[in-house]
Amino acid sequence: MNLDERCNAIEECYEFMLAYAAQGLADDSGTQSGSQIREFLRRAVAALKGLPEAITAEGLQSTAYIAVVERDARDTLAAFELVLAQPTISSLLIDNLNASIHVRALLTDLFLIDEIVKLQRIPQNL
Repeated sequence: MNLDERCNAIEECYEFMLAYAAQGLADDSGTQSGSQIREFLRRAVAALKGLPEAITAEGLQSTAYIAVVERDARDTLAAFELVLAQPTISSLLIDNLNASIHVRALLTDLFLIDEIVKLQRIPQNL
């Protein structure tokens, strides 16, 4: 999975979590959204694993910032895996996950990295 695919999987998961939280579901059984929440979380988990290496593969050379992303990805991964381990996933549980500073920090990291990568891809006119 390349960096763009990883970022998309994580961002799509977050967007779906926002919609899921708004539904007021007591659990994830019996609805299409309920079955989808686990799939979005699983895809995000897969995207988080190896994220720092994907950033490095794009040519970003800041080992200090990659360490920040690695920490935020590890913390978000732990939160996602904790939620996935629960027998039921309520909208309130996802709402609390959405509010997690770890998830928000990671998203901000990804937005910054995405902009830097885009700038690096633009041919420089000298």
